[in-house]
Amino acid sequence: MNEELKKIQKNVEKFHQEVSQTLIPLYSGIELCYLTFSTDSFSVRHKAISHIIQINYCKSGQLMWEMKNGNRIYLNPGDFSLHTMKACTDSVLTFPNNRYQGLSIYIDLPKASGNPPDLLENSTIFETVLPKKFCQNDSPVFLAGNEQTESIFSAFYDQPETLTLPYQKIKVLELLLYLNKMEFTPQSKLVEYQFELTETIRKIHDQLLQHMEQRITIEELSKQYLINQTTLKNVFKSVYGTSIAAHIKEHRMRQAAKLLKETNKSIAEIAQAVGYDSQSKFTAAFKTYFEVLPKEYRKN
Repeated sequence: MNEELKKIQKNVEKFHQEVSQTLIPLYSGIELCYLTFSTDSFSVRHKAISHIIQINYCKSGQLMWEMKNGNRIYLNPGDFSLHTMKACTDSVLTFPNNRYQGLSIYIDLPKASGNPPDLLENSTIFETVLPKKFCQNDSPVFLAGNEQTESIFSAFYDQPETLTLPYQKIKVLELLLYLNKMEFTPQSKLVEYQFELTETIRKIHDQLLQHMEQRITIEELSKQYLINQTTLKNVFKSVYGTSIAAHIKEHRMRQAAKLLKETNKSIAEIAQAVGYDSQSKFTAAFKTYFEVLPKEYRKN
């Protein structure tokens, strides 16, 4: 398994990507890998291996995987996926935000089954649950995170150095126990979206950012792009990780901060430039976002 991971690392270097990668053996056949990507894409090239299952967790940023049928699935913060290393070979992962931080857990099924962790000795998780419940026919599964999975994955980070390895070992067992008992239904899976639909959402996104001075409603966008309002909102959140309102507000606030630092425009002019017809509403929104008034931000 280490040889295949080393090939991935060499491939990363070949594409001149800034990647931080640390491999940590936890149990026989189970390894943990922390990943940080600062790039727009990553080409995956390794042997097709059905007996190694990879669990991916997105901590921050975003990952887009284009399926063989042309559909796309987006992994946003908190989401996770399971697939064999046959499913991901010769594929391209795209990072829409040009950054990605997460972790991967590699499980060599024969090795883990032959010498399982003590607490899993009487389970069939390596023989049936992982390969048949989640990765049947080498098909990948993408799952939306929830409070329970977030409590598991978040504990892989920011632990005291002396407790890091114990937490990693405990939490990987907790994750496997969770997967063993979870009721896996179609509703658990993240939705695949057709290429044309995600491209339409990107056009809408670009239009909103190019015209931040305007207040364009979802109803107007729905009519302009001939897309159902509910679909528009759901796909936008899947692609960009947040609602339209939250996403655009963040861009408005950051553009306002840039104008405050780099121009001599008045607060009223900046408010209008980022879509606020009232200086008082803009000031309140800016204060909520940056915890400082626009005048103080410019001064400091």
